Amino acid sequence: MNKPSFERPLMADCVPDLVATARGDLKATLVIRGGTLVNVISGEILPDMSVAVQGARIAYVGKDVSHTIGEHTRIIEAEGKYIAPGLLDGHCHIESTQMKVTEFARAVLPSGTTGGFFDPHEISNVLGLKGLRLMLDEARTTPMAAYMQVASCVPSTHPGLETTGAYIGPEEVAEALSWGPDMIGLGEVMNFPGVVYGDETMIGEIQATLRAGKVADGHFTWAADDWRLPAYAASGVTGDHECVTKEDVVERLRLGMYAKMRQGSAWHDVAETIKACTELGLDTRRMMLVTDDRSSESLLKEGHMDFVVRLAISQGVKPVTAFQMATINTAERFGVARDIGAVIPGNIADIILLDGRLADVRVGMTIAAGHVVAEKGKMTAVWDSFTYPEEALNTVKLEANIQPKDMELAAPIMEGAIGAKIIHVTENHVDTKEKHVPVAVQNGKVVVSTTGDICKIAVLERHKQTENKAVALVGGIGFTRPAAIAMTVAHDSHNLLIIGNDDALMAEAGNRVIRMQGGVAVITGDKATEFPLRIAGLMSTESFEEVAVQSAAISDALQSAGCTLNNAFMTLSLLALVVIPELRLSDKGLVRISADGIELVSLFDQKVEHTSN
Repeated sequence: MNKPSFERPLMADCVPDLVATARGDLKATLVIRGGTLVNVISGEILPDMSVAVQGARIAYVGKDVSHTIGEHTRIIEAEGKYIAPGLLDGHCHIESTQMKVTEFARAVLPSGTTGGFFDPHEISNVLGLKGLRLMLDEARTTPMAAYMQVASCVPSTHPGLETTGAYIGPEEVAEALSWGPDMIGLGEVMNFPGVVYGDETMIGEIQATLRAGKVADGHFTWAADDWRLPAYAASGVTGDHECVTKEDVVERLRLGMYAKMRQGSAWHDVAETIKACTELGLDTRRMMLVTDDRSSESLLKEGHMDFVVRLAISQGVKPVTAFQMATINTAERFGVARDIGAVIPGNIADIILLDGRLADVRVGMTIAAGHVVAEKGKMTAVWDSFTYPEEALNTVKLEANIQPKDMELAAPIMEGAIGAKIIHVTENHVDTKEKHVPVAVQNGKVVVSTTGDICKIAVLERHKQTENKAVALVGGIGFTRPAAIAMTVAHDSHNLLIIGNDDALMAEAGNRVIRMQGGVAVITGDKATEFPLRIAGLMSTESFEEVAVQSAAISDALQSAGCTLNNAFMTLSLLALVVIPELRLSDKGLVRISADGIELVSLFDQKVEHTSN
């Protein structure tokens, strides 16, 4: 099979051929004939429309394109089908699917996602700009319109709160933004307190982005009516995905920001946030649908952006409006609407054909950069594989000699009970709750029951051999038998995260992950389930299908141990993310995120009960 070039040439270089094709002097390479056009610019549904393509770009859109058809023109009959622009994900971390970019493209193109705006801050926290460049180079080999952002928060806060494998500051941001037009802007600025209170590094990164003519994305988790949101917007941050209520959407729109409404695998926010449209009737052109993120299992079973668009429609959004939220709105937000986001003359030919009702978003064919790349849910295009270097495959700088005693949690009393802060998991949400409960102490160590609600959680630094380690307590996991999970997917520093109710199993799980050089391991008394993630400890070298199988095996193992959280692995991987309220754990200790800022706090509260030996 011939491997097509998925080049996306500049509009300026294509003008002569596009105009000649539109006149009929140069024949189209591809024609889509007689379908119903979803015009996201005008908000209309137009019957009996056709599209003529020259190379990678659209040359003509109209009722009759017969003058553009030649002997070698490929003709696709679209009668009874909808013609729509390819879907765009306005906020996604590819690494969170555990797939490399090539496999991610294979997973999402058949369901109609032809492009996205990707923030590779996961690999950047491990490998810095080298990791970002690797993902950019790989993305350029695929048919997708893959725009990359520079990670703004490496680390997400500052070295006093967590240890990362790399550092990115204003100089690194400026360098990365010079790599090409597909370096689109600054990734989510999670250190929002740093921006509001004038942190030199954060302000410098935003300035470097604006000077490059690019956009800055946000991440603001204080309340919608907090006086500091306008201060955050004053920095030049113009988009934010941390919207969980309709009020969050309203306040961002009023400040001129784009409000991103997300429906990931483990966080479900569209039903609430979309009420800014369906109940309040606000103008929707600065509302965007995003994933942030969907697991390989979800991609296989439910789809990608097509799933999110269907969900928005099911909540009462007009179908054409929902399509705008996943196409033209997104393209306009990032300043690339003359390339992608609409089926109009001049734009790149990223087009999907839909079967059945428009509201069903049933993708039958995907065209990317003028090439048919998927039909009937299957990839038809092929391209060269991408190989990661050894330095990206050996990033876990730990010895596989974790002992059960390393998981012990010393208490300030010898026997009895003591009050402690608990990180409590909230299903289907990114936030946790800070709870205060009494915990049992024996021989100066906290004791957790293998059938109780509380587990231990540990974070071990794995990048720089600092030997940093912190142990705390977490609730809401649900284990009903002795069990443990360990993973190097631990946003955003991606140190080694271990959760369990048995010290020996926790140690074994951690050692297995180290020996794999990254990944996930679930250990119960009678079974071990492993999911190797060799690329930076984040992504698999395997195919999309194999990743989905291995990810599902982890989910099954967790469920068999009693953890019934929806998309549990993705939820648990956020427990070290020290910029999301209310309580998290890093390699430096327990971190509280509140309206007052981000700070390290002690695990133990006042003594509840005490008995002497």
